[in-house]
Amino acid sequence: MASGADTASAPLARGAMAFVLAGGRGSRLMELTDRRAKPAVFFGGKSRIIDFALSNAVNSGIRRVAVATQYKAHSLIRHLQRGWNFLRHERNESFDILPASQRTSETAWYEGTADAVYQNIDIIEDHAPRYMVILAGDHVYKMDYERMLAQHVESGADVTVGCVTVPRMEATGFGVMHVDPQDRIVQFMEKPKDPPGIPGQEHMALASMGIYVFETKLLFDQLRRDAATQGSHRDFGRDIIPFLVANGKAVAHRFEASCVRSSAESAPYWRDAGTVDAYWEANIDLTDIVPQLDLFDRDWPIWTYAEVTPPAKFVHDEDGRRGEAISSLVSGGCILSGAGARRSLLFTGVHMHSYASVDGAVLLPYVDVGRGARLKDVVVDRGVRIPDGLVVGEDPIEDARRFRRTEKGICLITQAMLDRLG
Repeated sequence: MASGADTASAPLARGAMAFVLAGGRGSRLMELTDRRAKPAVFFGGKSRIIDFALSNAVNSGIRRVAVATQYKAHSLIRHLQRGWNFLRHERNESFDILPASQRTSETAWYEGTADAVYQNIDIIEDHAPRYMVILAGDHVYKMDYERMLAQHVESGADVTVGCVTVPRMEATGFGVMHVDPQDRIVQFMEKPKDPPGIPGQEHMALASMGIYVFETKLLFDQLRRDAATQGSHRDFGRDIIPFLVANGKAVAHRFEASCVRSSAESAPYWRDAGTVDAYWEANIDLTDIVPQLDLFDRDWPIWTYAEVTPPAKFVHDEDGRRGEAISSLVSGGCILSGAGARRSLLFTGVHMHSYASVDGAVLLPYVDVGRGARLKDVVVDRGVRIPDGLVVGEDPIEDARRFRRTEKGICLITQAMLDRLG
């Protein structure tokens, strides 16, 4: 198998399979994940969060993909079936959706991230990949996994762990790596209270991206060993990786070495949009004149299921009743009928009625904003009908009484919350 400078002639990705772990709820997103798993949460106007990991895999040249689902997976599975069915077996491609289905016993669902792969070893063996790229399905970023595969082969590692550099005390919610000067991992800690700094950058830490590269045979050996170990959490971050750090060779792969950036992107971009505040910020950031994440990069497209919709429509041209959008992203099928949007992101099929206005709003698909409503700094769930004249974002006490209001003042609005208002 080629490596290093020869990867252009024989890409390692051709012999790899991507396995996406997409079973998590993402409870910090509150009501946004009451009916859907975190990877199925909408992002960026027309995509779902999982589309980033899947697009990275396909754009990197990986043509065998599996997705393990568990928590409230219906909308996720439907999205995958509609948007990712272009991978064809007759072209030596594959796309497997693997719901938790008690395949190894009649009582066991997926007990952890490692167990989700372990329970599907027989399916993976059918595809006979040489390398496995294990991916988290709930992060927003652009990355060329071919470069990570090349480092894995060149270093002779048992496992290569993708990592991002973050301020040290912001790493307490992640798996954190302590590395030597050659980036060999000497310690791996899951959510430490006092994360270790990077040699030479003590104020920064290396946080796990939930991306792991293994040779397939070694991975299977480790999964079988872990499955036979009493007391294991059946988890990559808590069990598999620490074991290999102690008993094998684990190497860190820094995101900046393989992140994909267009000419418009000044710095590596990776986000765990795992709270309502972080989710709102990541979407609203896209409305900047030059956003940190370039979704217009045609060299690294973010694939998704694209609904067939008419173009967005802006109507009425009277003072106070003008259909317009300023510093905003407006998706297909939207109608701004005498209403205005500023610094907002409108997903497919949003309808805003006369004299309504939104500012700093993330409106998920098919939201209907009633006549004269005013919304500021909000996330509105799919299909919600905002009543005529509703005002949100001007009275913090009233907002907190009626809706989910975060510490940063972002209001999450669902239909159930509105229904309780009577």
